[in-house]
Amino acid sequence: MDYKSARWRKLRDRVQRRDKYLCRENARYGRMVPGTVVHHIWPAEDYPKYAWCEWNLVLLSAAAHNAMHDRETNKLTEFGESWRRRTPPPVQGVL
Repeated sequence: MDYKSARWRKLRDRVQRRDKYLCRENARYGRMVPGTVVHHIWPAEDYPKYAWCEWNLVLLSAAAHNAMHDRETNKLTEFGESWRRRTPPPVQGVL
């Protein structure tokens, strides 16, 4: 995943606008906290076919994003896994 590419910057900007520049995790609890990191709910390293899908991206604060990952293994924490379980890939071919 090239996070410096023009393609990523355009997608990141779209997600930031969609999420109104607010952390979606904090917004769930009515807190208005600026979002600073676009997070892959289904990790790009493990699920490359979802890496560029807007449904797979969410804007988070740095603190919320850090809580999503075990920084030693870079795997999702239970908190990150809970977001992944609540965000299934869209069903293909269904109208």
